[in-house]
Amino acid sequence: MNKRSKRYQISEKTVDHAKVYTLAEAVAVIKKMALPKFGGSVDLHFHLNIDSKKSDQMVRGTVVLPHGTGKTVRVAVFCRGEQERAARESHADFVGGQELIDKVAGGFLDFDCAIATPDMMKDLSKLGKILGPRGLMPSPKTGTVTTDIAKAIEDVKKGKVEFRVDKQGGVHLSVGKVVFDEDKIIENASRVIDALNEAKPASVKGKFVNNISISASMNPGLRLAL
Repeated sequence: MNKRSKRYQISEKTVDHAKVYTLAEAVAVIKKMALPKFGGSVDLHFHLNIDSKKSDQMVRGTVVLPHGTGKTVRVAVFCRGEQERAARESHADFVGGQELIDKVAGGFLDFDCAIATPDMMKDLSKLGKILGPRGLMPSPKTGTVTTDIAKAIEDVKKGKVEFRVDKQGGVHLSVGKVVFDEDKIIENASRVIDALNEAKPASVKGKFVNNISISASMNPGLRLAL
């Protein structure tokens, strides 16, 4: 068993593991923890009452965080013609058609989100094995395949994040940086919790969320009230 760092042990003393916290209480505790030098993120962790082997119980969606993620998001847009101008005017970091596809096929992956117009998807399919495993493949379900390039870029830059259940029925995503004010972390986290509940598949009966916890990078988690 790996020995926890001294900093982690100090943080753990601030947590009552028998307690179920309100979101506001948990965030207040996190702000008092001994944090790593890089500060880190605040993350929500959900365990869902779903069968991930059933296609009709796949949970996936997007949500725009009111106060963003605290990260600079680099956006690549795959498009042609007039859409290229719209993408550049909307401050996309990388814009192009076949030349950008070739660049990515050659190993270029210096972006955090990919957006594409519908007419590009046939050509873009050849990058599935590269973009797919990294969660970068554009999809209509997440609003990253669209003709409204400007709106898609705006949402991503403002703090649009994607959530998707894993094989163990878990969903994990960041709701901001530890350095954010408490109220901003609470608002971001509340928006994510609402969005996840709204994504409940119709085939799931009864309880949807088994449990929720919140944590800061390299620190213990706190159980949240459902």
